[in-house]
Formats: sequence, C-alpha cells, structure tokens
Amino acid sequence: MKKKQVARATIVLVLLFTTLLSACASGGDESSGGDSGGKVKIKWATWGNPGELSRFQEMTKEFNKTHPDIEAEFIPIPGEYDQKILTQLTGGTAPDVFYAGDGLVVKLIENNSIENLTPLMDAETSLIKEEDYFPGLWGAAKRDDQIYGVAVDCNPMVLWYNKKVLQEAGITEMPADLQANGQWTWDKFQEMTTKIKDSKKYGYVLDNSWNSYHSWVTSNGGTVYDESGKFVGATDAKSKEAFQFLYDNVKSKNITFSGTLPKGQGGDAMFMSNQVGFVGAGRWYLPLFKKNASLEYDVVTWPTNTGNKIEPAGIPTAYLVLNKTSKNKEAAYQFFSEFVSKEGQQFRLQGGGNAVPSVQGVDDVVLEGNLPEHAQLFLDARDIGYALTPHEAGIPGLTQDIASKFEALWLRNEPLEASLTGIQDMANKKIEEYKNK
Repeated sequence: MKKKQVARATIVLVLLFTTLLSACASGGDESSGGDSGGKVKIKWATWGNPGELSRFQEMTKEFNKTHPDIEAEFIPIPGEYDQKILTQLTGGTAPDVFYAGDGLVVKLIENNSIENLTPLMDAETSLIKEEDYFPGLWGAAKRDDQIYGVAVDCNPMVLWYNKKVLQEAGITEMPADLQANGQWTWDKFQEMTTKIKDSKKYGYVLDNSWNSYHSWVTSNGGTVYDESGKFVGATDAKSKEAFQFLYDNVKSKNITFSGTLPKGQGGDAMFMSNQVGFVGAGRWYLPLFKKNASLEYDVVTWPTNTGNKIEPAGIPTAYLVLNKTSKNKEAAYQFFSEFVSKEGQQFRLQGGGNAVPSVQGVDDVVLEGNLPEHAQLFLDARDIGYALTPHEAGIPGLTQDIASKFEALWLRNEPLEASLTGIQDMANKKIEEYKNK
C-alpha cells in the first residue's frame, strides 16, 4: 500500500515538474512579453498634468482594445523625470517607449540608449515617415541626418493678449488685426505696452526662457548661434539690437521681468485677473484661460522689426523615443508610431488640447471652437518656427546657465554690453570644453 502511494506521489511530482518546464519554455516570464494570454507586454512613460495624464490613459486603453496581442502599460513619472529615466536605463528597468525633452534626448543619443528611428521609419510598412513632420521641429532629436526622436506635438511661441487690458488703456487696434495687415511691429508693440504701463498695469511679462529670448532675436532677423555652433548673441548686430530693445523696455517698465512680479504671482494668473496686457507662451495656456468665462483674450505672432509680416519664433518640443534595449521592439514601435501619427495626435489634442500637432494633416484640432479667435496663428508660427538648436541643447546645463546670467542682468540692472559679453564667453567656453571632452 505504501509503495503504491509513493509511486503515485512520484508521478504527480514528475507531471508538475514537466508542467513548470513547459511554462518556462513557452515564455511565462511577463517581462519578456509572454503570459498565459499570449500578449506582448510593453511599458511607456511620460510626465504631464492631470488632464494630460487622463488623456494618455484613455489612449493607452484604446490601443490595447484595438491590439489584442499587445498590452501597453502607461507609467506616469511625476517629478525629477530626467534623473529617474536615466537611473532606470542604467538599471535595465526603463520603459520601452518614453518622452524626452531636448536636453535629455541629446544625452540618450550620446550614451547610445535609444534606437535610431530612421531605418524603422524608412521601412515600407512604417505608419509614419520623416516627411510627415514639420522640418523645424527635429531640433536636438536629429543628428547626422538620423532621427532618434519624434516630436509628440509642439507649442509654437505666440503672444497672448488681454483685450480688456488693451482696451482700457485706450488701444483700439487689436494686435492680430495689425498682424493680418503686416503692421504688427516692434514700434506698435512698444506703443501698446507704454499705454498699458501708463494705465497702471503691466505691459508684457518677460519669462526667463530660451524660447522668449530667441524669439525676440529672430523677430529681428538675427541669430543666437552661428553655423559653427558658437553663441553670437553679443556680436551679431541683429541679436544685440533685440537684447537692447528688451533692455530699454525693461528699464522703462514697459516690460516686466517675471522674476520681479509680486511674490506668489505669475504672468498667467495676473493675465487672468486683468493686470497684464501680454504674456508669451504656447497653446498650453488655452485649457486654463477658457475656464475663465469672463476673460477676453486672443493671440498674435511675435512682432517683427524686419518689414516682414511674420518671422520664425521658438517652439518648445518634447520627443518620443524608443528604448534600445526593449525586448519587444516591434510592439513598442507599433505603439510609438500610432502615438505620434495623425490619428494619435488628433485623439490627444482634440477638444481644446494644450498643444499643436507636429504632424501634417490634423490642423483642424487647433481651429475647432474658434478658440482663440486667431488660432490659425499657432499654425502659421509652427510652419516656420524652430525647436531649440542642438548647439545649445547638446551642452549639458547650458540653457540653465544662460538663463541664470540673464536673470542677474534683469534683477541687478547690470550694463547690457558687459552682460552679453559675459554670457557669450561663458557659453562658448562650455561649448568648447564639451567638444574637447
């Protein structure tokens, strides 16, 4: 009797062991893509505000519904995003697909952490092609004609203006109407901000950001970096003229540096309380402003000083990248492609979204609802604008160092020429040191 029991127990153990071996052989490890349902699992990550994160969750669910063989998991990463991604890449736990800002994408290209997308996009079966996207948006994500990231969407810089503040200052011609007639110039801008200041309100709030500074330079036909990648803001005549314009208007209080606003106040909040005439931003202000039913606002492109109706301005961007060590690149690229495709951007941006498509063919999401009235100008600015140049984005910490120097200029009222020379010397030293590493 005991012998029979032992024999039966032995048979059960053998069968159990065989089953376990079979499960391992069939890919039971979920991290490698297999599970009992035969689904390939991928993960993707980004930052975002609550509204964006909710839309990302919806899109992930929709993708999973239409791809029963793939299970995508969305992982929001709040705070210290770059550092967390870099740590995960080092530890081999990074998501298959994730967002990267212009500074991060450069690091990831250099340390060979992300996939070269050009061969994938060139494939006949690829849902997305290089020519689908606006050329000014590649920025730091393109190196040696190879693509390492695709702009998920974009945010062309424009000037938002508060109609009520302008009208109460005695301004009868609205900026967008002047722009349509080719009369939106630096002189008109200065005239308006002077009137707003005289009405005891703030004319224009200048943010301490590359996209604002570069936009003023290029609206004058100037350049911040030359073709060799050197900072020339202190020597390029048009660039110097732009910074002089800002400097003079800050001194006359037509322009207010954001760092000197009342404690706890930002340009957006003061704009909504009818204290500011102009603020520079992308479409990201739309969801906030449209909640305020009494707020009267519109947008206009950067004023020009060249005789041209419109000049290129900066475009903040973020890129979607593909982890080079992804174990399921085919599934990851499928998700990647759909996310940045026409359909993907339409899904994410429709209904008053906070950005502008980077892909051709879905401009209607910006024009829907006629909010703001001259929303077409977002598209006009995108068509000729530019992402942050790799000359700056490619040097770790350079953007922040330049911003710190400009902050000192505005806060301490230092001499302009000496400050610009100091910024240029510092920038070119960092650039040269980085090249020689």
